[in-house]
Amino acid sequence: MSVSPADPALLKAQYRAFAGQLPLMYLVVAANTWLLAWTHFGHAPAWLTLGVPALLTGVCLARCVQWWRGRREEPDASAAHRALVRAGRMAWPVALAFSLWPLLLFPYGDAFLRSHVAFCMATTAAVSQLYLMHVRPAMLTIALVFNGGFILFFAATGEPTFVAMAVSVALMTFVLVTTLLRQYRRFTDLVGSRLRAERLGAENLRLANLDSLTRLPNRRAFFGALVQACERADARGTRLAVGIIDLDGFKPINDLYGHAAGDRLLKQVGQRLSLMASGRIHLARLGGDEFAMIAEDLGGDEAYVAFARSLCEQLRAPFQLEDLSLQVTATIGLVLYPDLACHAEDLYERADYALYHGKRLRRGGVSLFSADHQRRIQHEAAIEQALRSADLEAQLSVVFQPIMCMASGQALAFEALARWHHPQLGQVSPADFIPVAERAGLVHRLTRVLLRKALAEAARWPEPVGLSFNLSIHDLGSSEELERVLETIRHSGVHPARIDLEITETAVFSDMAQLQRAAGQLRGLGCGVSLDDFGTGFSSLSQLLALPLTKIKIDRRFVAGIQDKPTSIKIVRSLLALSRDMELGCVIEGVEAHEELAVLRELGGNLMQGYLFARPMSAEAVARWLARSVPETCQG
Repeated sequence: MSVSPADPALLKAQYRAFAGQLPLMYLVVAANTWLLAWTHFGHAPAWLTLGVPALLTGVCLARCVQWWRGRREEPDASAAHRALVRAGRMAWPVALAFSLWPLLLFPYGDAFLRSHVAFCMATTAAVSQLYLMHVRPAMLTIALVFNGGFILFFAATGEPTFVAMAVSVALMTFVLVTTLLRQYRRFTDLVGSRLRAERLGAENLRLANLDSLTRLPNRRAFFGALVQACERADARGTRLAVGIIDLDGFKPINDLYGHAAGDRLLKQVGQRLSLMASGRIHLARLGGDEFAMIAEDLGGDEAYVAFARSLCEQLRAPFQLEDLSLQVTATIGLVLYPDLACHAEDLYERADYALYHGKRLRRGGVSLFSADHQRRIQHEAAIEQALRSADLEAQLSVVFQPIMCMASGQALAFEALARWHHPQLGQVSPADFIPVAERAGLVHRLTRVLLRKALAEAARWPEPVGLSFNLSIHDLGSSEELERVLETIRHSGVHPARIDLEITETAVFSDMAQLQRAAGQLRGLGCGVSLDDFGTGFSSLSQLLALPLTKIKIDRRFVAGIQDKPTSIKIVRSLLALSRDMELGCVIEGVEAHEELAVLRELGGNLMQGYLFARPMSAEAVARWLARSVPETCQG
């Protein structure tokens, strides 16, 4: 006979069900009241046929209006509890009023009017109990007061018909109350089941938006939060920043120490990032070693960049993994909203673009997306579209730069370099179109044309002269593409021993297992395999030992101005010693000044390449060059 406050979800469900049914109950009760009053006009006093019904109807209307105004409100559990308790208490005086009034009419009129009184009371009680089933105290009050009064009154008349009616109503009340209590239990069970389902759904949703390893929000949650952050920024007129965070040097750690160590490292990275999260800073893991940041309303550009730098500093500190102390850095691509991005998708793409350039130019720092990046995106988009529709066979050409042997003073080999002349774009630099082709997955189409043309020229050279050709990771990443490369070499007429295929150091960390298989097949055919740009990435001796290399190429950044850079001298001396110890050839790239040449020769360098010796030249110029002298052999 009381409303328990212990279950908030049940209270709200009871309130919603009761609020929707109460006006209909009062409508039926008021209609029954006036029908009964109408049949008694002229038989009972006016205060009974007009005054009391008007008063009871006023009560019904007042309650209807009260509940109708709150029909769309969603009260909290406390408000719902108060409303239901009040409804239970109101049931007592309302039940008494609506049961006493018909009984006061009973002495007036004939047997038909008395039967109408009994019928009206029985139907009103039944309807009221049905509509009040969700408020158990009110329903039981109606059964006790209304039906109980009916049974006692009509049983006391001694009239067999009315006594039979009393017994019938007693049975009906028992059956109806039992049924309604059973339905109420089912209602409470249904509410409980729905609540459990909602909680389970909420937990599943939480897990679906959570990265299981780092316990940070995942990629799905990040994009949801990004859309909401943009909406908040638009509504408030504020700014925000999106950063894509990539760990530098994670893949070598994963390869060297195993995936378990890599997972522990990522978990600790997630813990550090979690400490920096706040109401205005949202951090997530996108996948692999890539994380993301949303920073809201921090102030000017400098504040966002400063926070991103502090995040880099946090991740630069060593990570302790049991007996290992590991260190990585983080590169962040940062973009500000709404300065150079209109919506969430643009933000992510521009932050990713800024990250791409940061990884190429300034690892371990913050790369802020700028108007220049925007122009480059448009330029690269035009290049990509042009590449997709280009007649590559007609538009691509190859030039060659000699690799010189200092011992003989002659060219040991020529490196093939790509050139592209487009009818509308004109001469496009390979520094522009090669990265675009790699990102768009088109580079293998270029490789087929360029390799075929380079080999066709090399077939005309004297036997000792070799060809060096650059391959992308996309050319080695699948068995199908690698087989096309091998077939092109087999049908070229150039002996494989004269061909040196270069792979970049960054390609080593894309898929080491596949790269090992590809390099093994190239060596099996008889080709040389060189590691280009050596020293610029994260190579370790384990990678050098794992690959069947024949040469390494020292990147030009260690050569430029080497005569004035003691650190560069030490690096080049170490790399030359390493190549000798591992019985690998060593080509020094980017030699442009006599002062650089003098230092490199003093360090023991023998194979060199650069503008000091010759700029890239056409096939005809190569023929004239070779006509002057043909080298025999040279050791790196």
